[in-house]
Amino acid sequence: MASQSQGIQQLLQAEKRAAEKVADARKRKARRLKQAKEEAQMEVEQYRREREQDFQSKQQAAMGSQGNLSAEVEQATRRQVQGMQSSQQRNRERVLAQLLGMVCDVRPQVHPNYRITV
Repeated sequence: MASQSQGIQQLLQAEKRAAEKVADARKRKARRLKQAKEEAQMEVEQYRREREQDFQSKQQAAMGSQGNLSAEVEQATRRQVQGMQSSQQRNRERVLAQLLGMVCDVRPQVHPNYRITV
């Protein structure tokens, strides 16, 4: 009976050690999964940063040329506006004199479609 009790105790201890080993293995597996997830996350972030940097450089190159175009268009527009303003200043007096002449120089005439009916 004592040997059976001793055998049961050994089995219980062996079962306890096995349960501890399984628990340790699960903990190691969980740690490894967490570590692998963190490593994958870091790789994803690094890839994202590289792609973002590449995108920024391409966008800067495209926007740089577009920025020059907008500056050129703006400069051309300013030149046109200045040309219109100087033309307006040159022709202002002549146009005003013409308008005043037309308004003040009234010549009464009979309209060509007017018919005298008696």
